[in-house]
Amino acid sequence: MKTTKLVMLVMIIAVAMFILIPNLSWAEDGAALYKAKCAMCHGPDGKKVAGHDLSGADVQKKSEADLAAAVTGTAKHPAPVKALAADDVKAIVTFIKTLK
Repeated sequence: MKTTKLVMLVMIIAVAMFILIPNLSWAEDGAALYKAKCAMCHGPDGKKVAGHDLSGADVQKKSEADLAAAVTGTAKHPAPVKALAADDVKAIVTFIKTLK
């Protein structure tokens, strides 16, 4: 009985590490990526570009897919931003959602 409970506990911890922790790290990675790729135009708080306040309700209500498409598909974004890997875009979008 004790062995079964111990095995279950270890499995729960392992699942949490693979599911929860990467999601938390995306926000951290996203902050670094945002600072390196986005902050120069959008500002550190996302409010620098008039009409594109990343912390505003119009942006925050968009889905993650819509925001990801905006990161890679906006004509004014430089080529290195448009060419970001999908995981990097997801990390940036996760960070943008924290700018509320």
